[in-house]
Amino acid sequence: MKSLLDHTAEILLLLFLIITFLQSGIDKIIDWKGNLSWLKGHFAETPLNNMVPLLLGTVLLTEIVAGILCFVGIIQIAMRGNTTMALYGAIVSCLALLMLLFGQRIAKDYEGARTIAVYFIPAIFLVFLLQ
Repeated sequence: MKSLLDHTAEILLLLFLIITFLQSGIDKIIDWKGNLSWLKGHFAETPLNNMVPLLLGTVLLTEIVAGILCFVGIIQIAMRGNTTMALYGAIVSCLALLMLLFGQRIAKDYEGARTIAVYFIPAIFLVFLLQ
C-alpha cells in the first residue's frame, strides 16, 4: 500500500493514459470501417492519403501497447514499487500522441492538433515524474 501512496500522481496519470488509449484502441477495433472512412476523407488532400489504413493500424497498435504498458506499470508499482514499465508506457503514450499530432498538422486540423497537445501535457509530465 505504501508504494501506491508514494506514487499517487503517477498512478492517476497512468489511469488517465489507460482510459485514453485503451478506449481509443478499442473504438478503432470495433469501428474500423467507420474510422477508416472518416480518416480517408480527413487525409484526402494530404501526402498521407494512400497510407491511411497502414497508419491507422500503426496508431491502433501503438495505443494498445501504450495502454497495456501503463496498466502493467500500475501493477508493478503496486507489487514492487518499480516504475520501469510505467515509464515505458508513458513514453509510448507520448509517441502515440506525437503521431496523432503529426497527422492533424498535416491535415491542417489545427483545432484537433490543439486537443492532442492538451493530452500531451500530462503524458510528458508523467515521463518527467518517472525518470
